[in-house]
Amino acid sequence: MTSDSALDVDRLVGLRIASNRKPWQWAATAVLVVLFGLMVASVATNENMGWSVVGDYLFKAEILRGVGWTVLLTVLCMVLATVLGVVIAVLRTSDNRVLSAAASLYLWFFRGTPLLVQLIFWFNLALVFPLLGPAVFFGESAGGIDTNQAINWFMAALLGFGLHEAAYMSEVVRGGFLAIDRGQTEAAESLGMTGGQTLRRVLLPQALRVIVPPSVNQFVNLFKATSLVAFISGQDLLSSVTHIYATNYQVIPLLIVASIWYLVLVSLATFGQHVLEKRLGQGHAHATAKATKTVKGAK
Repeated sequence: MTSDSALDVDRLVGLRIASNRKPWQWAATAVLVVLFGLMVASVATNENMGWSVVGDYLFKAEILRGVGWTVLLTVLCMVLATVLGVVIAVLRTSDNRVLSAAASLYLWFFRGTPLLVQLIFWFNLALVFPLLGPAVFFGESAGGIDTNQAINWFMAALLGFGLHEAAYMSEVVRGGFLAIDRGQTEAAESLGMTGGQTLRRVLLPQALRVIVPPSVNQFVNLFKATSLVAFISGQDLLSSVTHIYATNYQVIPLLIVASIWYLVLVSLATFGQHVLEKRLGQGHAHATAKATKTVKGAK
């Protein structure tokens, strides 16, 4: 190193690093904080919000019953949608053109019609088919079950949400399997694995890392979408709230009660997503480390 280079290095070492000041960003942040504080204070002190009513009804038996129905409906619809989604995804990727076309038609219909329209249709199915069973195919003389007794608000919601959500879950599942390199399936087959073993040991563990995040997002959206049950006179959370404020006229406080419970449910689902993604990430890292050790041992 020459003397000039050494001198330049000494000068650089002696220089202080100037901080990158951005006064406009600090000013904008301060303005936003002040506005947020004013908004919170305004909402907290506004008598029209009815915070005392919110406290009175937040844990009322009818509200908690509505929360229970919302959770039950969401979980059952998500299970139904996941099972149907896997079946539709398999049919969509089938070499059989008839099966693939049928799956595509299913997606086209249930993704193309509004969810509220589907709910109202299922709730009023008796207007189309007064009897369910053989009567659907051979006429009412063939007999069947009274549709009004078989399709109540819960069954209508289960069919509406489950079939609608299955169309989206099928694309999530299909995307997860398409993200896996085709060579891994071929490698598993070359090792003598059966189709079921390949699915359980090779495809599914990797596909889950792609499937889980959008699936939980769909689950969270389903929690909020269940509020549409109020349009078919259900007993979910929003329906319970509307029944109460129809008699006491405390609309805003009771809507705040519903919002608080929806925020709690969505937050719990989001936390579960974070934990599940972390566990899947740890499993993937462990499998990667194990594979690396195996390769090094072979060398």
